[in-house]
Amino acid sequence: MDHLSVLHREVLAFEAAARRSADSDGATPVPSCPGWSVADLVVHLGSVHRAVAHIVTRRPHGPPDPSDRAFLGLPADTDGWPRPEHAPHHGPVPPSLFDWFAAGAAALESVLRDREPDDRAWTWSGERTVGFWRRVQAVEAAVHRWDAEDALGAARPLEADFAADAIGHNFEVFAPARRTWRSVPAGKGERFGFRRTDGPGEWTVSFDGDDVRTADGAGPRDVEAAGTASDLLLFLWRRIPAERLDVTGDRRALDRYFTLVPPV
Repeated sequence: MDHLSVLHREVLAFEAAARRSADSDGATPVPSCPGWSVADLVVHLGSVHRAVAHIVTRRPHGPPDPSDRAFLGLPADTDGWPRPEHAPHHGPVPPSLFDWFAAGAAALESVLRDREPDDRAWTWSGERTVGFWRRVQAVEAAVHRWDAEDALGAARPLEADFAADAIGHNFEVFAPARRTWRSVPAGKGERFGFRRTDGPGEWTVSFDGDDVRTADGAGPRDVEAAGTASDLLLFLWRRIPAERLDVTGDRRALDRYFTLVPPV
C-alpha cells in the first residue's frame, strides 16, 4: 500500500473541500466532529501535519511541547484565524489560513518521502518508525477529508483497498492505544466480527481483560457487522452509525464496542 500517494490525494481533497466551505461563510459545522466548524478542522489537521514533520525531522524523544508553538510555523498575522479555545469558529476565514495549511501539508509529505519507512521516529505506538507516520497520516487525512466533505453534504467514500488496510491497522494499533488513553472496562471475552462486502476482508476482534486480539477470517463472535471497507472504517472511527451496516447477532453487543474502544 502506497500510503504517501493516499496522503497526497486526500490532503488535496481536504483542502479543496475546506476552501469550498470558506467560499460560503467559513463556519460550516462538522456533524462528525461536534463543536467544530470546517475552519477549526483546518487548524487541527494543519497543526498535526506540522507536529509530525517536527518529530520526523528533529527526532525528539516525545511529542512537541504544546506550550512551544514554534513548530507550528505560524505567520506573524493570524487575525481572524480560528482559535481552538473558542471553537466553533464563526465568520469568514482569511486566505492565509489555507496557505499555511498547504505549506505544512507539502512539508510533511516531503519529509516523509525523503526518509525510509524503517527510519526511527518517536510515535505514540510501540512501532517507532517513519512508516508508522506515513500510514497514520494517510488515515487521518482520509477521515478528515470525509468529515469536511460530509459537512458540505457530499462526502465520497474512502478508497476501498486503502480502507481495508486501515481496518486491520485499526484493530492492531488504534484499539489497544485507545484503551490505554481512556478509562475503560476490562474485556469479558466479547467477540466482534467485521466483514467487508466489496472485496476480500474479514476480521474477528476479541477482548479479554486488557488484551485485544485480532484474527483474520471468520470465527466465533457475538455479533457481525458487514459493509463496504469504507463504511466499516468510518464506523470504527465513529463517523457513521451501525444502521449503515448489515448487523447480524446481538445488536446490543455491537453497541459495547465503543465502550471497550472509546473514540478519541
